[in-house]
Amino acid sequence: MTSDELKLFDLRLYQPKHGYRYSLDALLLARFCPILKPGGSIADLGAGCGVISLVLARVNPDATVMAVENNLVMAEIIARNIQHNDLSSRVTVHNEDVLTLRSNCTDSTFDLVVSNPPFRTAGSGRISPRAGRDAARHETTAGLADFLAAAKYLVKPSGRICLIQLPSRLPELMALAAQQKLAVLRLRTIHNNAGSPASMFMVELAKGRRSTPVVEAPLFVRDMAGEYTDEVWR
Repeated sequence: MTSDELKLFDLRLYQPKHGYRYSLDALLLARFCPILKPGGSIADLGAGCGVISLVLARVNPDATVMAVENNLVMAEIIARNIQHNDLSSRVTVHNEDVLTLRSNCTDSTFDLVVSNPPFRTAGSGRISPRAGRDAARHETTAGLADFLAAAKYLVKPSGRICLIQLPSRLPELMALAAQQKLAVLRLRTIHNNAGSPASMFMVELAKGRRSTPVVEAPLFVRDMAGEYTDEVWR
């Protein structure tokens, strides 16, 4: 176990020394999410160590957050991180699979549902030798369609859904969004630098409305000298 500091958000997070550890994509997704009105509510599906949940709790100081994580060990780490950062009054953890949320949660409850789901389908991509990483990277019990369905169930008609995924899965996500009657509001690609193709994309969706998608300016992680860009530092 390591203890890592996120000074920008006044957070210290415990996470496994080996296995799944949060990375820059979680922080970029958290900052991509819209700021909520006071008293808003957030659900984080597949919360890992709780980094997105806790960052969003800091960014939205009056919001309540439900962190959903199906791995018991990681759920216990989330609980420890919530307590360590004095957020027990606003952030809760649910050790549950997204497939069973319908039976235990009320529909149309949250102003924002966010998810950094497994990027790859089962059996695809490189398998990690480190325990825990593969389950976080590859879909196991729930796939992208299940995460979207759970998010649609939980979010209010006026709310938002924000996800991050690999560019190779953009056509799949767009097709699933259409099937589930989710409108794509914003789309932003993430690139290592100005000369590289997109490595990820972030998307904001809503249910019960029609909208013309806004494709935002790309986000470049590093400049051509290999240093983080000003936006990433911010």
